[in-house]
Amino acid sequence: MDDDLPSEWLRALLSLAVLSVVAQDETYGYVIIQRLRSAGLGTVKGGTLYPVLNRLESAGHVTSSWREGVGGPGRKFFAVTEEGRTHLAERSAAWHTFTDRAASLVPDQRNRR
Repeated sequence: MDDDLPSEWLRALLSLAVLSVVAQDETYGYVIIQRLRSAGLGTVKGGTLYPVLNRLESAGHVTSSWREGVGGPGRKFFAVTEEGRTHLAERSAAWHTFTDRAASLVPDQRNRR
């Protein structure tokens, strides 16, 4: 994760962020890691990502399937379920309510000089 963002913030958001990435398109771990990094959340290691994916799968929010690799190893792909889409919508709304409330308490120092 980026040095200026506390790691506990990422831990709080990670399941929701991963589910959001998987909901956009069926995908696999490396691509999820790249999407999180490109969103500015830093580098999430496989040892952190795969337990999150396993919890999402156990909860019925994603499914997984192994596919043969073309010229390389096979990959485990993840896809969101309807239950996962419902969960994502509910948790996204709750997350935005939470961050709006928190933002009203924390002064914005970004544009101060």
